[in-house]
Amino acid sequence: MNTGSMKQAMRSRFALVTLLAIGALGPLQALAQVPARFSWDTLSGAIAVPLIFESINGNTNPFDPAHIVTPGANFDATMAIAGYARTFALFDRSAMAAILLPMGRISGDVTVAGRTFNQSASGFGDPMLELGITVIGPPAQKNIPDVMRYEPGFTVKLLADLALPIGEYDSDQPLNIGQNRWYGRLGLPVIWQLGPWVPGRRTTLELLPAVWLFGNNTDYVGQTLETDPLFQLDAHLTRDFTEHLWGSLDAVWYNGGQASIDGVQGEKLDNLGVGLTLGYTIKENLNLTVGYKSTINDNAPGDLQMDGFMATLVFGWHPLIEGSRRLKEE
Repeated sequence: MNTGSMKQAMRSRFALVTLLAIGALGPLQALAQVPARFSWDTLSGAIAVPLIFESINGNTNPFDPAHIVTPGANFDATMAIAGYARTFALFDRSAMAAILLPMGRISGDVTVAGRTFNQSASGFGDPMLELGITVIGPPAQKNIPDVMRYEPGFTVKLLADLALPIGEYDSDQPLNIGQNRWYGRLGLPVIWQLGPWVPGRRTTLELLPAVWLFGNNTDYVGQTLETDPLFQLDAHLTRDFTEHLWGSLDAVWYNGGQASIDGVQGEKLDNLGVGLTLGYTIKENLNLTVGYKSTINDNAPGDLQMDGFMATLVFGWHPLIEGSRRLKEE
C-alpha cells in the first residue's frame, strides 16, 4: 500500500470507530431513541465495546421500552449499559450482532389499582440481543479499499432486537429493573446521504420506523400486564463539523403501546421527543458521544414525560486496521 493510500486508510479508521461506537447502542437508550449514525455500515470483522451512562427523569420506567405512563409520578434513574458488538458479512451484505446488558437503579412513586408505592429498585436489567443487516445499499466491506470506497447513498437495513427476561424482578412491586416478560423490536433503518462523502463534510438524513412487541407479564403485583404493539419513528439530521467532530438534531415519535392491567386499559401513547447529540473521536480507537433528549408535548398528566443526559465511551478495533497501523509505525 502506498503512502497516500495508507493515510486514507488511517482516516477510514476514524470513521470505522465512530460507526462501531454508534452501531452498538441501538436498543436501550433513554426514551428508547436510537442514536444518530448507528446504522452506518463498516468493515466486516470489527469489534466494539461500549459503555453508556444515562441520568433520566420522568413519569415512566426508562428500563422498560413500553413506556407505560404513571400520571403524577416522578422517577429518577441512573442507568449504565455495557455491550459487545461485532460486524460481519452475511450473503455479501454488511451485518452486525450485538449484546447489551443494562444495569443501574431507579426510585420514585408508582400508583397501581389506586394504591401508591414509594419504591426503588437496583441491579441488572434484561440483556438484549441485536442483529442488523443491509438489504438495500452497498455490499459488505471486506477490506480497506472497500472502506475507502464506501458511500451509503440510499441504504435500508433490517433490524431485530430481543430482550431476555432474566433481569432483577420483584413481583411484589411494579417498579423494576427487569420486566419479567419477553419483548423485542423489528425496524427498517434508512440512511440518505446528502452531498459528498468526505470526512469533515458528511451529511445524512436518517430514519428508523420500528415496532416494539411485548409478551405478557403474568405476575405484575399479582396481576397480568399486557401491552399492545408500540410504533416508534426516529429521525436524525447529522453533519460533520470536522473530521473528528459531528453533531445531530434528533426527533422521535411514539404511537400506540396501550397497556392494560387485568383488562383495565390505560392510554395510548402519542408523544414527541427531541434531542441533540455530539460525537467526538478522542483517539483512533476511542469515541465519545454526549447527548440530551426530552419529550415536548407532555403537559397533560397522561402524557409521556421524560428527559435525560447520556454519555457514551466506546473502544473499537479491527485486526486488519491494527495491522496497518503497526506497519505504518514501523
